Amino acid sequence: MNRRERLEKTIAGEETDRTPVGLWRHFPGDDQRVADFARSVVEFQRTYDWDFVKVTPASSYSVIDYGVQDQWEGNCEGTRTYTRRAVTRSLDWTSLRPLDPSRGELGKQVDALRLIAEGLDDDTPILMTIFSPLVQAKHIAGQDMLIRHMRMQPDRLRSGLSVITESTLRFIDALRRVPIAGIFYAVQHASYSVMSEAEYREFGLPYDRRILDTLPERWWFNMLHLHGDAPMFGLINEFRVHAVNWHDRGTEPGLSQARLMFDGALCGGLSSEAHVHLGTPTTIRDAARDAIAQLNGKRLILSAGCVVPVTSPWSNLRAVRAAVEPLA
Repeated sequence: MNRRERLEKTIAGEETDRTPVGLWRHFPGDDQRVADFARSVVEFQRTYDWDFVKVTPASSYSVIDYGVQDQWEGNCEGTRTYTRRAVTRSLDWTSLRPLDPSRGELGKQVDALRLIAEGLDDDTPILMTIFSPLVQAKHIAGQDMLIRHMRMQPDRLRSGLSVITESTLRFIDALRRVPIAGIFYAVQHASYSVMSEAEYREFGLPYDRRILDTLPERWWFNMLHLHGDAPMFGLINEFRVHAVNWHDRGTEPGLSQARLMFDGALCGGLSSEAHVHLGTPTTIRDAARDAIAQLNGKRLILSAGCVVPVTSPWSNLRAVRAAVEPLA
């Protein structure tokens, strides 16, 4: 059974030869140069033989061309620190203009995806990370400023979100010419610890739906990432995706409950921090077996709830990959 067959059967809830597995990480420094980034992604895949490649550029890639600046300061997750925001007052949202996906940072990502596809086996599914318009708005203005403008100057924020959405749709259109299996759609504000459900339904969901509802039909593997410690999992069926990833080991719902709420594949079972970063091969094996048992060996893509820290032990990464192989 090849990778695509294994994943498609998992999405459909059918029997597979084994549980599919995948981890992803940032490549700080390398993510600033097309060739170096592509090479790092390809070598990571060749080393661990995951069932899919989730491409993880610097989180700023979609907003740099609006005027945002950032720098690498050593965060163990591999993320960069924002040093300049493009929105510092509410009126700035109305000054944003749609980006050209063939130029600047967006163009570099398209080039990197082409190199990644060329360097991988033909049957390796590739997912490109797409941040929701609200996440991009957070990167543009900062979280506190975003929430303040949402509640005090909502019309101006809506103007900015519309432009961000249009830029995202243009970028996705450019991705149609690259051999990817789908997108990894990262949502950070569908969380009760960030805003109310009513606020998210007004400022998040309509833009998310506009993007997800226009994805090419041939993209057979689109995954939603619900970030945060209190996800609005009750909204899961509002999203047009094949799989969902969230911090299932650190928040509700757990895998057993989530299987009753969503019909596609559930991507998780491990904690990126407690298991992959700070755990041992033994704790990873035990957690993986528990996750597989919770779902009776179906509909699970073994993974972590988010990016794995760049300082995670290699033995732990090997243990994640080995955990899905049949026992000797």
